[in-house]
Amino acid sequence: MALDQPGMLNSLGFPKAPSQTRVVVAMSGGVDSSVVAAMLAEEGYDVVGVTLQLYDHGAALAKKGACCAGRDIHDARRVAETMGFPHYVLDYENTFRQAVIDEFADSYLAGATPVPCIRCNERVKFKDLLETAKDLDADCMATGHYIQRKMGAQKAELHCAADAARDQSYFLFSTTQDQLDFLRFPLGHLASKAETRALAAKYGLSVADKPDSQDICFVPNGDYAAVIEKLRPGAADPGEIVDTEGHVLGEHRGVIHYTIGQRRGLGIGGLADPLYVVKLDPDTRRVIVGPKEMLSTRIVPLREINWLSDAPLTSQAAWDIEVKIRSTRPPRAAVLRPLSDTTAEVELFTAEEGVSPGQACVFYASEGSRVLGGGWIHKG
Repeated sequence: MALDQPGMLNSLGFPKAPSQTRVVVAMSGGVDSSVVAAMLAEEGYDVVGVTLQLYDHGAALAKKGACCAGRDIHDARRVAETMGFPHYVLDYENTFRQAVIDEFADSYLAGATPVPCIRCNERVKFKDLLETAKDLDADCMATGHYIQRKMGAQKAELHCAADAARDQSYFLFSTTQDQLDFLRFPLGHLASKAETRALAAKYGLSVADKPDSQDICFVPNGDYAAVIEKLRPGAADPGEIVDTEGHVLGEHRGVIHYTIGQRRGLGIGGLADPLYVVKLDPDTRRVIVGPKEMLSTRIVPLREINWLSDAPLTSQAAWDIEVKIRSTRPPRAAVLRPLSDTTAEVELFTAEEGVSPGQACVFYASEGSRVLGGGWIHKG
C-alpha cells in the first residue's frame, strides 16, 4: 500500500506505509484476535503477536471454553507461523493473580458481584501489556474486541460495535483516553461473527471453527464458589438464612454460593410468597432474603469513574445519558449526577432489579453509539 499523497493515512490511522508501522496484536488464541493479526499481516504491517500466560496453564490443558489455557497459546503460535510474524508468550501469572484473581475472591467474600474480565482489561491487558507494546517500539496495539474507535472532533472516541449482539463496550468502559489513543479494534465495524470466521477461513487459520470462550478463564465450568473456596479456605462455611426482620428461615452452605436477586436453591420452600436474596452479610455469614420489590433500585452510587466525554465530568451538575448495569441488557435512560471527578450517583428512570455492589455501570450517549465511560457500583 503506497501512501504517496500528502496527509494520507493507512488503515490504522498513521501517515506512513503499513510496512513502516509496527503493531503489537494481543493474541488470546481465539478466532477474533487471530483474524486481527492475520488481517494486519496481510495488509503489510510490521506485526508482533503477544500472548499472555495468566495462570498455570498446565492444569488447564484439559479444560475447554476458557480464554487463556495452554491450548490457546499453541493456537496463537500456529497463527503467527502461518502468517509469518514473530510471536511471544509473556508470563503474567503473578500480575494476574494480584490484580485480578485476589480481588475477585475478596470481593465475592465481601458480598459483591465482581466482573473480573473488566479488571483484566483495565489492569493487565491495557496497562502492562500496552506498556510492553510501547517498549517494543510499536505505533499501536490491536485487539480482537468488538468495539469501535472513531476519531471525533476533539479526540479518539469509544463507540459500540456495529454488531450489537457482539458488542463488548460493557467490559471496556474503564479504557482511559491515553489507552484509547494507542489502541486499535479492527473488528468493531463488522456486521456479524460470521464475517470474522469467514476471514479466518480466507487466511487459512486453524482456529476458523474454534468455539468462542464462555467461561472466565480461571473459573472452570462457571463454578465461582469452588474457585473461591480453593483460594480462601473456609469461605464456604455455613450460616443462617434470615428475613429482613432477622428471623431465621433456614441454613445456607456458604455466602459465596449466593448472589443478589437469587431465588432458586435457597431451600426455604413452603412459603406463601417467593423470597429472593436481597443482601449478603459476610461478617455474620448471613444471607438476607425478602420480597421481589426489595430488589428494585433507582439510585446507584458509583466510584472509580472513568469519563471519556469531551467536557469534564464535573462541568455539569447532571448529565442525561443511558446506562447498562448488566452486559446482557440494553442501555436504559438515566441521569448522572457527579459528586467528584471519580464519584457520582446515577438515577435510573426505570428501577432495576438485583443491582449489586461490584458490578459495573457503563455510560452511553443518549443518541448515537458513543461510550462515555462508567464506574463501579458500591454500597453507598
